[in-house]
Amino acid sequence: MRNKVGPKREKRRYVSKRKVCPFCVDRSRKIDYKEVDSLRRFVSDRGKIEPRHRTGVCAKHQRLLSTTLKRARYLALLPYTVEHVRWSGGFARRDHRSA
Repeated sequence: MRNKVGPKREKRRYVSKRKVCPFCVDRSRKIDYKEVDSLRRFVSDRGKIEPRHRTGVCAKHQRLLSTTLKRARYLALLPYTVEHVRWSGGFARRDHRSA
């Protein structure tokens, strides 16, 4: 049996596509604690704040986002943990029609 000796095959490394901050791209998009539907994108299913490498948010906006999420939690617009979701039966929905 002969050993096949040929050019070494190079292993290609996986290079992921760089994520772009959605707040830097769209300057008109503001981080507001009252926009619960848009904030849910940055919260995990367990109620934790998603890290930067997963969401693609820059450091400046991540700091703003974390204080905004904490403010929304404090005002009971977002849950703190999964237990809050189980207890309440889902994410809180606010109707502005009832006055």
